[in-house]
Amino acid sequence: MIDTILFPLEWVVANIMVIWHKFWTLLGLDPAAGITWALAIVGLVVTIRAALIPLFVKQIKASRAMQMIAPDLRKIQDKYKGKKDQASREAMSRETMELYSKHKTNPFSSCLPMLVQAPIFFALFRVLNYRLEGNVNGGGNTDGIGMLTNELATQAQQADLFGASLSDTFFNSEGAAAKILSAVLIIAMVATTFTTQRQLTMKNMPASALEGPMAQQQKILMYALPFIFVITGPNFPVGVLIYWTTTNLWTMGQQFYVIRNNPTPGSEADRQHQERLAAKAARRAARRGEDPAVVVIEQEPVEEPKRSGQRQQPKRKGRGGSKPQSAAGGDQEKDNS
Repeated sequence: MIDTILFPLEWVVANIMVIWHKFWTLLGLDPAAGITWALAIVGLVVTIRAALIPLFVKQIKASRAMQMIAPDLRKIQDKYKGKKDQASREAMSRETMELYSKHKTNPFSSCLPMLVQAPIFFALFRVLNYRLEGNVNGGGNTDGIGMLTNELATQAQQADLFGASLSDTFFNSEGAAAKILSAVLIIAMVATTFTTQRQLTMKNMPASALEGPMAQQQKILMYALPFIFVITGPNFPVGVLIYWTTTNLWTMGQQFYVIRNNPTPGSEADRQHQERLAAKAARRAARRGEDPAVVVIEQEPVEEPKRSGQRQQPKRKGRGGSKPQSAAGGDQEKDNS
């Protein structure tokens, strides 16, 4: 069943790897070298993450909306706090869903890119752990898949990357090279995961969203995810560790760009963004030989007439009230004529 479900993804993953392998080979790298196949996995990450950019944008918007409605969610939770009856729970659920619908967001949307990547991750795991290893040791599925022929699979498995092969794991390897490389990649994977979560939760959340149950869940997630990778990482092949570390670096860089240029209103990142804009405006004014403070003072009188013109509306009513007299005066002039 699993083979049937994951086979199409394995086929796509294998073909993308081979295409990137051919690309690096055309640039002059040794086709049998471990660095060439490692870069092919990096190319796989670039391809997949570039295709997921629209989902990432949706994730950022959904995550931002969830942060902004955190105070309202907390009010709903406080409203029904301590109420265990069925009617109260249904009312709390209904009001929560109405809040999600109003702001067009839900917790699932913020996890969508990660959920989409999970099958790809398992497909790559199977390609590295079954097809590459199977071609050498006779286990797993030794058949070629797509452009990844038996010869290329054997070449990839035997490729040496700092003394380790792409299918080696921390526990399932001989010698210290694979264990050291796996440990370095696991540390990098844990560090990038923690940094990415901290960047999102601590820097791009408004002060109102840093309190309450949702904030506590974010903090728990920030520490739980790296801990999970510490436990599971030693079972991942070196190639999978390269993939996961690279995708973490991509996520961290992509998220840093979005937070820096389009931060959540009211967050620490937003305050820094406003300071950068103000400093940029001051430098621009200085290059023109202008004093930003003087420019602001000179701009204020320009808007004053508009405000005073609007405040003169009662006077126009007064003039409107004198119109009958003018009309009467005009009638008298006609009679005299």
